[in-house]
Amino acid sequence: MKQINVGLIGYKFMGKAHSHAYKDVGMFFDLPAQPVMKALCGRDEAGVKEAAAKFGWESYETSWEALLQREDIDLVDITAPSDAHREIVEAAAQAGKHVFCEKPLALNLEDSVAMWRAAEKAGIKHMVGFNYRRVPAVQLAKRLIDEGAIGEIRHFRGTYLQDFIVDPDFPLVWRLKREIAGSGPLGDLASHLIDIAHFLVGDIGEVIGMEKTFIKERQIPSSMTGLSATSKGGAMGKVTVEDATNFLFQFDNGALGSIEASRMCPGRKNYQTFEINGSEGSLSFSFERMNELEFFSRSDASYAQGFRTIQVTEPEHAYVEAWWPPGHVIGYEHTFIHEVKDLIEAIAADKMPQPSFADGVKCQAVVDSVIESAKTRRWVEVPKVTL
Repeated sequence: MKQINVGLIGYKFMGKAHSHAYKDVGMFFDLPAQPVMKALCGRDEAGVKEAAAKFGWESYETSWEALLQREDIDLVDITAPSDAHREIVEAAAQAGKHVFCEKPLALNLEDSVAMWRAAEKAGIKHMVGFNYRRVPAVQLAKRLIDEGAIGEIRHFRGTYLQDFIVDPDFPLVWRLKREIAGSGPLGDLASHLIDIAHFLVGDIGEVIGMEKTFIKERQIPSSMTGLSATSKGGAMGKVTVEDATNFLFQFDNGALGSIEASRMCPGRKNYQTFEINGSEGSLSFSFERMNELEFFSRSDASYAQGFRTIQVTEPEHAYVEAWWPPGHVIGYEHTFIHEVKDLIEAIAADKMPQPSFADGVKCQAVVDSVIESAKTRRWVEVPKVTL
């Protein structure tokens, strides 16, 4: 069997999720090629060495430049913070490596387009990490929409709420710095919903948005791990991204949409929902119940109409046949396994994986437009980018 040798940059929250995916994907899916966990990369030698051994990587590097120079690496997986994405992607493309890059693709639209162009010029395969596309219930929503089950789509309503920075004593992690993250929950959380809106409904044409930073200064952290951090009560630093954002938009096809994203909602840990209303029915999804999809159809007899709950665990549902018997649910980590499955299959078949950098650029165009709108307090047309 053909092998695809992987080098992963980053070993904390997303690095761990991606490592788990490479390790387990071949256990459940019959793949045309085998991903081989060749090297894990991180700046702290003690930390990356320990993680490489724990996660099952053959070796480790402390420099992404050294990783890209290795002839035994075919695919570079980037889970580093957003400010590093462009430089690594352009270097990986020049080195002829396929690239899997976490979202958001870059700090801004200009960098995203540069990355897309570099990847296309090099002829490599490229994919951006919108893992929520790989939830079987979201795939079922796509199928029902494509089959016309809810008719002409008129509304998309998305919400993504968390509470991990509600405490004003929570430190100033990198996600709260615009120069590293690009934006706050807009790029981190809402980007997932923007991609789902693109995937299920169509391209977004114009937006109007607002944002708010409630806690403007925080303590500089002494250590950070994933979404957690500690501080010794030292110096304060400025928060340079939004804590919350809301925006309205119109799709090119005429449907209306709204998205709200915030990290300041007590009790909400990873509350991602969307509802889509059409001329003939509606769909509703909540990631907290990720194995279920709510479906309403106007074609049902009037005396029996109402939202029905579809348990998305049958073998004919996307990805599910590889897992457990009906009713035996899957979880968050499986979305990353599904991403890796699709990525490996695409590379082996010499096809472009989906979503590609083109989708990442399209998402970033919306993000940048919302940022501009929040500043100017007006409707902004989303730019259409082509190579």
